[in-house]
Amino acid sequence: MEDLKIFRKRIIPAQCILLDKDIIVERTEDYILTSWKTLRPKAEFDHGTSCYFLNEGIKISKFYKENGDLLYWYCDVVQYDFSDGGRELTVTDLLADVIVYPGGRIKVMDLDELADAKEQGLITDDQMIGCLRTLNNLLTIIYRDKFDKFQAHLDHKGL
Repeated sequence: MEDLKIFRKRIIPAQCILLDKDIIVERTEDYILTSWKTLRPKAEFDHGTSCYFLNEGIKISKFYKENGDLLYWYCDVVQYDFSDGGRELTVTDLLADVIVYPGGRIKVMDLDELADAKEQGLITDDQMIGCLRTLNNLLTIIYRDKFDKFQAHLDHKGL
């Protein structure tokens, strides 16, 4: 669709990868919608779609099994940084995640890694505070049964 380069930056383990195989399906001022195959083959899932909500500090992904069945929605709390005149986007995973299963079960993940990152000086106070506030906002939306506002962006494209 365009020549935007998206990088996925992880804090634990330290890693920054160009997602050059991801396909940008749609881009607006508020979000970027992508389709992708797993970087490394996994038994439980094969491919998915992601929506980078640029004003929300979250990335919502749909993980699919090889047969096309939805495994779950995976919500990452992230930080977005554009560079190179807006042609590069680095998405820093701030570690806290939420999984929403098709039946409605919710699982909060990796808060121990978030604490480890802070303890080891790998994230700033501002990143920690922002991560916790974003996580709280995301959980509030999910608990108030308003998660469909995020799901709709992926669903409207049939992804």
